[in-house]
Amino acid sequence: MINPGSIKDSDLTEVIRLYIHTFGAEPSSITPLAGAGSPRRYFKITGTDGSILAATRGDDKAENRAFIELSHHLADECLLPVPRVVAVSDDGLTYLQTWAGDRDLLTTLQDSKTDGNFSLTGINLLEEAMRSVARIQYIGGRNLDYSICYPHTEMDRRLIRWDLNYCKYCFLKPSGIPFDEDRLQDDFDRLESVLMAGSNSWCTFMLRDFQSRNVMVNGSKLTVIDFQGGRRGPGAYDVASFLWQAKACYPDNLRKHLIDVYIDECRHHDKNFDEERFRQTLPKFVLFRILQTLGAYGFRGWVEHKPHFLQSVPFGADNLFTLFSDKDLAAQYPALHQIAIRLHAHFGSEAARKLTDRYRRIIPAVDNPLTVRVTSFSFKKGIPTDPTGNGGGFVFDCRAPHNPGRYEPYKKLTGLDQPVREFLEKDGEIKPFIEECKELVDSSVERYLQRRFTDLSVNFGCTGGQHRSVYSADAIARHLNNKYGVKVILSHREQGIETILPAKDVDVVFDSFLRDTHKPYNPENNRL
Repeated sequence: MINPGSIKDSDLTEVIRLYIHTFGAEPSSITPLAGAGSPRRYFKITGTDGSILAATRGDDKAENRAFIELSHHLADECLLPVPRVVAVSDDGLTYLQTWAGDRDLLTTLQDSKTDGNFSLTGINLLEEAMRSVARIQYIGGRNLDYSICYPHTEMDRRLIRWDLNYCKYCFLKPSGIPFDEDRLQDDFDRLESVLMAGSNSWCTFMLRDFQSRNVMVNGSKLTVIDFQGGRRGPGAYDVASFLWQAKACYPDNLRKHLIDVYIDECRHHDKNFDEERFRQTLPKFVLFRILQTLGAYGFRGWVEHKPHFLQSVPFGADNLFTLFSDKDLAAQYPALHQIAIRLHAHFGSEAARKLTDRYRRIIPAVDNPLTVRVTSFSFKKGIPTDPTGNGGGFVFDCRAPHNPGRYEPYKKLTGLDQPVREFLEKDGEIKPFIEECKELVDSSVERYLQRRFTDLSVNFGCTGGQHRSVYSADAIARHLNNKYGVKVILSHREQGIETILPAKDVDVVFDSFLRDTHKPYNPENNRL
């Protein structure tokens, strides 16, 4: 069975074509995989023999070529723990690679925590990750033709300036945090000089985006993915990227232990490894990496509206603030130190918690006057009328997401049936649609509750009122009942189904940090 994804039909066609050309048969199933910040499209392919591969479709041939050539070197020649490319299309836009696993290291670590602490199994995985990156850096860096790297062969001053300006223009300026641009540039110049000071002696391959989300876990085996941006560069950058990843929240004692593990592995590959220099420069690479990721959070979050990146903002602000507890670092970069203080007050996790608490209160079911009528319908039979006479509410058009009703297995099913739900969720197009609907409806529900309004209607229409609209109405109805405790009358008009979700006691947050992060800075009291 082929599960179409949030992709163009041509993507699926080309993946299948390459698979058939390589193995002489169609796959048993293809499932689109969620992406992150990249425009590349990913798929999980299961063969009729149960074997699993990954497929990638990318529009940038040079970037694809970098991954493919680096994979050949790292996996085939050096036998390092990265995916091995097994087939490439003639146009260079599609390639198949060995399957690295269903779960990334970040998710695995979070799930294995006990009472908020990392388990022994989790610590062992982290130790192996640090040894793996050292091996990839040193073994992978030997005899590597760096001309295959994309978009540059090595870390240089220009790339450092790009990343620092990425932070300034995509995060600091949009944030509203005040700063002295001249003094900030002085700090940037000093940081650039320190980062490039040892460039003549770099002999390692720098992965550049080494973090626990890019380490896949398959049993006890780790596989490092997403290295197409790698180049010649300092190993300290990858260590900083991994150990100071915003959402990972590694405690200081664990970070110190993992740094020791990394250094021990480096000594096996470089008898001239300079531990003292590494430890002295690591905080500067940490500072650089945090600034670079803040730029990504601003662009991907505020500009592209991707919630995963916005959710990392408080952690990034806390990381930067904590880093400057080092008095020597604070003295060397005074402008950045002041920015860190302001970011922490404005965006840090404590600021986010206080903001959330301002809008939090318990609403007893008996004190909740609002009833929300959520209805699915077919546009062919007209938009539902509001029986309350209130006239307020929403009508959402669900006809843009992929329609399961076009396929024979789903024609007699509805959006309440599990096969249809799986189709829509794996397809991926319905998810961002639902999230956007939630944002609009949540805003009205919150205001209605605050102003003690009694009725709101939310309607979802599609072609037949059977699949997409039914799924969407059910999702929003249960979301509103769970989040706000409001009574919901859920009607699937064309199926003749009506369900009442009764009001219940809830602890309600009437606004969210994500919707309020983009507010002007208050210089008088350092708070929102």
